[in-house]
Amino acid sequence: MASATSFYDFKPLDKRGQTVPLADYKGKVVLVVNTASKCGFTPQYEGLEKLYKEIKEKHGDDFQILGFPCNQFGGQEPGSDDEVQSFCQLNYGVTFPIMGKTDVNGDQASPLFEWLKKEKPGLMGMKRVKWNFEKFLVGKDGAVKGRWASTTKPESLAKPILDELAA
Repeated sequence: MASATSFYDFKPLDKRGQTVPLADYKGKVVLVVNTASKCGFTPQYEGLEKLYKEIKEKHGDDFQILGFPCNQFGGQEPGSDDEVQSFCQLNYGVTFPIMGKTDVNGDQASPLFEWLKKEKPGLMGMKRVKWNFEKFLVGKDGAVKGRWASTTKPESLAKPILDELAA
């Protein structure tokens, strides 16, 4: 996918292994998060869900969160795709889409995450995802508008998301 120029060029897999054309989200603001069920940051699911509901209430389908479970950081997402889905729904009432398990770094990294990291490198130009619950904000134009570390609480992203929705 070296020719990808926007978020909408990718087709990651959902929890059933089916491709999801991100072109379906054209014109929307999307928060992409690599997630894990057994991480110190796992309670962020609660904040993400609250943020999702509050913004969707005012902006409807113009905003989307996509969770990408990843087992590359300390083996903190060991379950199957079905187990991950159940965990998110039972423990945090997650209603936003949780995709299929995804590698975000290394030789098997998802082309989407390779592109996200290239478009918005981390601290000191780092081109890798550092840990679970790193967040990327994609604007309505399909460009990466922001990137936040795992330590950034979802609630603190309301303003940048609302700014993108207003753009």
